Amino acid sequence: MKTGDAPQRILGCIRRALPKSAATCLWLLKIILPVSLGVELLRYFGLLAYVAEWFGPLFALIGLPGETAIVFITSVFCPLYAPIALISTMSLGGREATILALMCLVSHSLIIESSVQAKTGSGFWEMTVLRLVMSFVIALTLNFVMPHEGWSVVGSAAGLAGADESFGGVLLDWLGGSLRIVGTILVIVTLLMILHYVLDEFRLMTGISALFAPLMKVMGLPRETAFLWFVGNIVGLAYGGAIMVEQVREGKLTPAAGNLLNYHLAVNHSMLEDTLIFVAIGIPALWILLTRLAFAAAVVWLRRLYGQLSARYI
Repeated sequence: MKTGDAPQRILGCIRRALPKSAATCLWLLKIILPVSLGVELLRYFGLLAYVAEWFGPLFALIGLPGETAIVFITSVFCPLYAPIALISTMSLGGREATILALMCLVSHSLIIESSVQAKTGSGFWEMTVLRLVMSFVIALTLNFVMPHEGWSVVGSAAGLAGADESFGGVLLDWLGGSLRIVGTILVIVTLLMILHYVLDEFRLMTGISALFAPLMKVMGLPRETAFLWFVGNIVGLAYGGAIMVEQVREGKLTPAAGNLLNYHLAVNHSMLEDTLIFVAIGIPALWILLTRLAFAAAVVWLRRLYGQLSARYI
């Protein structure tokens, strides 16, 4: 292929990406608008206070108000865009929003993603329980180590003192905030989709993943997992699952290596997209990236240690 063809090929990638990003925007609207409206109505009619009171003692242990339980429970069953919509309607400090974001990053779309991991060397309930437990372990740890001062407020409810609190005013504020979030996420998703098509068009995925092979040793992962580690952190578990299943089926990845990789990906996957969409609502990127990487590595090394001890005493 001639070098001069590159601009045309990139343009072709953009043309393929735009319709899909538009479809994604419509899909996001179907998630974000009803979910965020539901929470807005719960707050307006005073029902959110009951939820906060019920979950308050548990979530106080991890430094969060009880009402954030709704966000976490939503994330367990839905894609990340739903909890993001909820966070954007709450007035949370940056510290609390970051802890909550990391809980949602670890435990979201559990039914779909644990099912994918079940096809690549791990058990469905093994991955589901691991992710739920790690969400609270990470939150508890961050509540101890994160500084309490110097955080801004996250969420569209910030700075609304004196705003129109009538039912119509609340609805208008909800609609404006939701559309701003969708617009921001649409831009990010479109750019990511174009990047994905460009990497695929120029066959760069395999070459780039080879650069991460040395990192696998630090993470406690076999070298042959480098490509799938890269895929999982670019397109995520739901979209990258088909590639992972194919690699296992073709014998390019053993079930044992796949299981170790799943332990890592359970805590840390889709680093690019997931990080950017939370950064879009004001969550600091470094806390997201470094925390997930550190805990994912710890989980893998502990799983390896457990495997060695089990083999020794059987």
